[in-house]
Amino acid sequence: MALAVTYSRALDGLNAPPVIVEVHIAGGLPSLTLVGLPDTEVKEARDRVRAAIVNSGFEFPAKRITVNLAPADLPKESGRFDLAIALGILAASNQIPGNALADYEFAGELSLSGELRPVRGALAMALQAGDSGKIFVLPTASASEAALCNSGTVLAANSLLEVCAHLAEQGLLPTAVAVDTENSPNFPDLKEVRGQNQAKRALEIVAAGNHSLLMIGPPGSGKSMLAARLPGLMPALGHSAARDSAAVLSLVGQFRPERFAQRPYRSPHHTASAVALVGGGNPPRPGEISLAHKGILFLDELTEFDRKVLETLREPLESGRIHIARAARQAEFPAEFQLVAAMNPCMCGFFGHGNGKCRCTPDQIARYRGKLSGPFLDRIDLLIEVPALPAEALAGQADGETSATVRARVEQAIAIQSTRQQKSNARLSPAEVETRCTPDEAGAKLLKQAMSRLDFSARAWHRILKVARTIADLADSETVRAPHVAEAIQYRRLAGG
Repeated sequence: MALAVTYSRALDGLNAPPVIVEVHIAGGLPSLTLVGLPDTEVKEARDRVRAAIVNSGFEFPAKRITVNLAPADLPKESGRFDLAIALGILAASNQIPGNALADYEFAGELSLSGELRPVRGALAMALQAGDSGKIFVLPTASASEAALCNSGTVLAANSLLEVCAHLAEQGLLPTAVAVDTENSPNFPDLKEVRGQNQAKRALEIVAAGNHSLLMIGPPGSGKSMLAARLPGLMPALGHSAARDSAAVLSLVGQFRPERFAQRPYRSPHHTASAVALVGGGNPPRPGEISLAHKGILFLDELTEFDRKVLETLREPLESGRIHIARAARQAEFPAEFQLVAAMNPCMCGFFGHGNGKCRCTPDQIARYRGKLSGPFLDRIDLLIEVPALPAEALAGQADGETSATVRARVEQAIAIQSTRQQKSNARLSPAEVETRCTPDEAGAKLLKQAMSRLDFSARAWHRILKVARTIADLADSETVRAPHVAEAIQYRRLAGG
C-alpha cells in the first residue's frame, strides 16, 4: 500500500489527545516531509527514523514520503511519535503487514540502532489510551510505569524490530508488568526531634486534616526537621490519588514506579521563579505546586521568596487547581498540595531568643514580616512559633512519640472524615463547613468573641472551624466543642487577623 495509518498520543497539559499518523509514499525525488504542527524534536525524527529502519534490517524507501500528524492544529512535541512514524513507513512500503495497525497505539523514541527509549508522560497517555479500547505499545522502561494505571492493555517493547515481529505474528510482545512499590518507605522519625511539643501537636493536626502550616522560629530550632517528618505521619495514598499524582510527575519525567502511592515531597529553593512554582512555558509544563499534587510543598525561608511568586499561590491554595493561560496555549493542572512553610521571626533571626542577640527595631521587624501579605497569611490554617531549645532539652534523652504512634491516630481521624464526607477537612466547601463543623453553644460563643477581639476575616472563621473539626476527629468527638475551638484559635493568633 502507498498509504498507511498508525495511532499515537500527544500531551496537552495533563490530557493526552489522540494523534493520527498518516504516511503516504509517492514517486519523486527521495524526501521525508513532516506536517501537522511538529516542533523541532518531532522534525528531527526524520533522521532518527531513517537510521533506525536501516539498522533494523529494513529498507528505507527512496521515494517522496509525506507524514501527516493529525489534527493539524494540535502542537506536537518530543520524540514520542518516532515509533508510529517508522511503523507507518514500513507498512506503506509493504515491509510489514498493516492490517493490524488499527488495533494499536504507539509511543516511543527511537535510537539510531532501532532501540526504543522511554518517553515522558507514559502514565498520563496510558490512562486515556485505555478508554479507546486499543492496545498501547510502549518502550519497556515506560511500559512498567503505564501498567500502574490498570487501564487497558499495555505491551512492552525493546526495539523497533520486536514491534514489527509482533505485528507480523512472528514473536509476541510481553504484557507490561508494574514494578513492586516500596511498601514501607524509610521516613525520618518524629521521635528524633527533641522538645517542640506544640509543633509536634500541630504536625499531627496538619497530617490528619490536610491543613497548611507556617512555622516561625530562629535558625536551628528544628523547623526543617519537623517538616521532613510530616510524610511519615500520613498514610500512603489510595490508588486513585496515587495515580493522579504519578500522572503529573510523569509529564516531566520525574515519576519513579517504585515510589508509587508515596506522597510527593517538594522543597524548591527560595530563588524559584513564579513559572517554576506554578508552571508555564511553551508548551505549558506543571510547576512545583502541581508536582506536589496530593503531597507536601515545603517552602523554607519563606520571606526570601519573591513576594509576587508567593502571591501566585493564593488561588491554587483555595481551588486545588492552576490554570495557565498563554497567548497561544492554555493548560490546567491539578494542585491539591499541602503547604508547609518556615521562616525566621526577623531579619537576623533571633527576635524573641533568650540570648538577646537581636538588635532589629520594631520597624525592621514589621517590614520583614510585611513581605508576606495579609491575604496570603489568611489562607494558611495553622501558624505556630518554634522557639529555640535550651541546652538541657538537647542533651536529654528523646522521649517523644514515634511517627508510627502518631500515624495511628492520624489514620483513625482520616477514616472518620472519609466516612463522614469522603474528603479531608481542609477541602470542605463553605456550605459543608456549616453542616459538618458547627460547634456547640460554648464553642460558637468563644469563636464569636475571638472574631471580634482579634479581628479575624470571614475566611479565618471557616479555617478555624475546619481545624477545630480535625481536632475533634483526633479526639474521636462527634461534636466540635469549646476546647477544640480554643485550640484552633491559638493556631491563628500569629496571623494578626
